[in-house]
Amino acid sequence: MATAAFKAKIKVCMFDQYGTVVDMQKGLTEAVTPYLQQKGWSGRPDAFVTWWRRTHFESSMIDALLHREHTSYREIGQRAVAYTLERAGIPHTTDEIRVLVAQIERLTPFPDVPEALARLQTRYKIVVLSNGDPDMLEAAKAFHKIQFDAVISVAAANSFKPHVATYTKAAEIVGVRMDEVLFVANHAFDCIGAKAAGMHSAFIDRRQRPFGDTPHQPDIVVPDMKSLADMMV
Repeated sequence: MATAAFKAKIKVCMFDQYGTVVDMQKGLTEAVTPYLQQKGWSGRPDAFVTWWRRTHFESSMIDALLHREHTSYREIGQRAVAYTLERAGIPHTTDEIRVLVAQIERLTPFPDVPEALARLQTRYKIVVLSNGDPDMLEAAKAFHKIQFDAVISVAAANSFKPHVATYTKAAEIVGVRMDEVLFVANHAFDCIGAKAAGMHSAFIDRRQRPFGDTPHQPDIVVPDMKSLADMMV
């Protein structure tokens, strides 16, 4: 349970968007299912999406570690989908890849998220820090319909999360100290990155999986966003 002193210290609740605010696995599975059926692929659409997402994650981590010119999230996504289609033996066109990746912009929130974030916003600023490109995050607003106080792309820091520059740049943009931020994510890597950078973190453990052995443990572990709001408001 968050103490009164902890809650008083926090000024900003900062959220990962893809997979934390919006349901990426469900939304993309629904989007790719008719496409894969048209292609005559007999595999599981949810497994295809998992391959896609893992490939995207790995490619974005490589890009961050190279720390050269930042590659756009959209381009990383298109490479990941192309690889996944090739791996599955599915013939495809460049336009088809673009259409599939564009579905990321149309994802909707987990059912408990809008009300929980509205409650959190009565006490804290609510902010997104996402690996998504600025224009993708702008387009997504019409679909998630959440009025964040700020939406920040890691493009501002020229690297993907969990590079330390992404979290420090976000805190600078919002105008708060690192320890005044509670970073909220459904992904352990994002919580670890934020905590290592100096923020507090909350792990939304929707999938009931262990966080893992790391010195950068989350301050809060809850099963869903409603539970986080119950604890923090």
